[in-house]
Amino acid sequence: MTTSSRMPVVFFGHGSPMVALETNQTSRAWGEIGAGVPAPKAILAVSAHWETRATAVTAMARPKTIHDFGASFPKALFDMQYPAPGDPALAQRVADLLAPRPVAMDQGEWGLDHGTWSVLVKAFPKADIPVVQLGLDVTLSPAERFDIGRRLAPLRDEGVLIMGTGNIVHNLRTMTWNAQMGPAFDWAARFNDEIRDAIAKDEPQRVIDFARLGRDAELSAPTPEHLWPLLYILGARGPGDAVRFVNDRIEYGSLGMTSVVLEDVGAAARDAA
Repeated sequence: MTTSSRMPVVFFGHGSPMVALETNQTSRAWGEIGAGVPAPKAILAVSAHWETRATAVTAMARPKTIHDFGASFPKALFDMQYPAPGDPALAQRVADLLAPRPVAMDQGEWGLDHGTWSVLVKAFPKADIPVVQLGLDVTLSPAERFDIGRRLAPLRDEGVLIMGTGNIVHNLRTMTWNAQMGPAFDWAARFNDEIRDAIAKDEPQRVIDFARLGRDAELSAPTPEHLWPLLYILGARGPGDAVRFVNDRIEYGSLGMTSVVLEDVGAAARDAA
């Protein structure tokens, strides 16, 4: 387990909510990520599945588990609960850090959607860590999302794990459903490689400007909400952070499962001194 007092930031490539019911390569890797970070005091989650018309946070003491997926999924998935407490004080701290940008305090309209809980049920299965979700304001530019992440970075030194969940490549219409581990489409591989290379080289502007990749971007992020959480995570990255890629693959031709862990290895060395 990492001993640094500065929390990492993590982007989870979350895939299907069915992973919450399964034990497989993906779920095991999420569990290893959760076990490998310092115990968080709280978690701030940015999920692809909460789109808002303003920046918002869940500010209730007991967020509900939201089953925001189609009726074709099994009853066992709808029966799952992730009863983690909320953290109104963290919600207010987020608002303070983002001031003067207004932040709406959600008291019950939302909760924890499957982009958050289907990951956390594997990464932190005890559900005993307070969780706050940050909404994706659909009116923001990629640069503004990156800036929000930058302004939230002090939370890392306050014991808060900042996590995003989504996908670098997310095109459900083109997925080859009968070939989970089949080859990625050329455009998906190129887009994934470009974003991955930008992260590895700590060149976030290349990710902010993902639309410059033209047709590859249009196909890989036809609706960009699954890529947006990555921008918040990259904004919270510190200059001493090392990058680690987990589940680094594309499934079904056009579903990117790559997760990104950013850890301040310098802080770990300072703590050990």
